[in-house]
Amino acid sequence: MATNNATYTGEAGVVKFSDDTSAVVAVASVRSFTLDQETQTIESSVMGTTGRTYLAGLTQFSGTMDVYLRDDDDGQNSLFSAIGANPAAIELYPSGETTGVKLSGNVIITGHSITSNFDGMVEASITYQGSGALTKTAL
Repeated sequence: MATNNATYTGEAGVVKFSDDTSAVVAVASVRSFTLDQETQTIESSVMGTTGRTYLAGLTQFSGTMDVYLRDDDDGQNSLFSAIGANPAAIELYPSGETTGVKLSGNVIITGHSITSNFDGMVEASITYQGSGALTKTAL
């Protein structure tokens, strides 16, 4: 297991996605991705205390990814077709598939936006909402 014990750049990052009918496949031409995690808090304060207290509640994750649009890519086509579909598997590798961590879980694709500019690349932005737990695996 090659643990990343230093800072690193993201150019080796990888995103893989499954359309819920096949194995996860790499998504081509990824420019960037984000992953946000949250925990709800549940207030547990009682009368007579001087400060509010809280307990950890349910967790959730969500995120985005930006890609250069590719018509010939199975991963991008799966993302495009996944709007309104059941949760499907996603794998995120911030520093590549051989070092650092793999972040994985099931997601619902909540948005797919295509942008075309006369002086730039055709790009797509994808948003997703986690369904269930997020798993972090050291590589």
